Amino acid sequence: MTQLRLWTRPALDVEDRLFRALGILRVVLLVNALGLNLYRADNFEHPRWAVVCCVVMALWTGVTLRAYADPDRRTPWLLGADLAVAAGLLAATPIVKGVWFNASIPGFWVACAIFAWAIHHHWRGGLLASVCVAATDALARDGLTQGNYGNLFLLLICGPIVGFLAESLQLMARERDEAQRAALAEAERARLARTVHDGVLQVLALVQRRGAELGGEAADLGRLAGEQEQVLRTLIRSQDAVSSTAPDATADLAAALAELGARGHVTVAAPGTPVELPAALVEELRAVVSACLDNVAVHVGVDAPAWVLLEAFPDRVEVSVRDEGPGIPEGRLDAAAGEGRLGVRESIRGRIADLGGTAELATGSFGTEWELVVPRPA
Repeated sequence: MTQLRLWTRPALDVEDRLFRALGILRVVLLVNALGLNLYRADNFEHPRWAVVCCVVMALWTGVTLRAYADPDRRTPWLLGADLAVAAGLLAATPIVKGVWFNASIPGFWVACAIFAWAIHHHWRGGLLASVCVAATDALARDGLTQGNYGNLFLLLICGPIVGFLAESLQLMARERDEAQRAALAEAERARLARTVHDGVLQVLALVQRRGAELGGEAADLGRLAGEQEQVLRTLIRSQDAVSSTAPDATADLAAALAELGARGHVTVAAPGTPVELPAALVEELRAVVSACLDNVAVHVGVDAPAWVLLEAFPDRVEVSVRDEGPGIPEGRLDAAAGEGRLGVRESIRGRIADLGGTAELATGSFGTEWELVVPRPA
């Protein structure tokens, strides 16, 4: 179990890594913009305001490097401010350089705001930011040349493309983590199966054999041990089939419960039409109902009658398991749990809770009835 916990630690989030790369790109583009503006220093009508714009770029780069490093700070306010600074520097260019400017003051640095939107909001956010920046750049110019058109076109397409790639990387990372968790869970199931096979199954087989040899009450205990041995062997053999089932595979719950009627003393009532549910859900519900019937056989009698009723609704399925035994004495379940016997808590209530449902128990002199309600997946 230690190895399982170590290998299932969450990997570094893809968005965090993309924002780290964006921080490096932002610094590189800042240095490029500052160098070009220094090289073209004689192009400014208002050099002092040009210095102010360069200082704003440098300060905002420092702010974003710190702010985007914290996922909790990647709020709409920060993204909006990032886009506003980029658009503001573009709008200030004709004032600082003059109407006939060629290159903008921030240059390619404005793409960083677009990339931030694309990483956080994927292609839709990248498209929105690209349109805002490209429109500001176009409105700041008196005319549209072939070179300007090329720059505007690059601004328009870079946002959606980067957003699509960022979304794809995040999806691939989630699928990788899910596959890794499934592989580790499968390995853990195999380890537990080997442990059960080497220990519990052999002990049950020994109890069955010695009980048959001793006879009397020991023979009854041996028979029960043999039944549980078969149940465990069936469960171990079914692990491979369950783990290899496709996520979208379905099964008929009514047919699965009808198989339990083969016990002879169990009456199963189900709708006349198939009740299609995910195969994993059907397998778990069948196991819960089987556990309820096992309790009837142990505490009421091997041949005691029991009834299973399945009702299917658009949003849920309800399964009731009823017998006519003496009922469960008050406090008996808590006492059993204190003794380490967790059949009801784990096999019945635990399984149903994992499925997002409820398991209600009604018991008394009339017998015992389990009411199992599980929501149907959309």
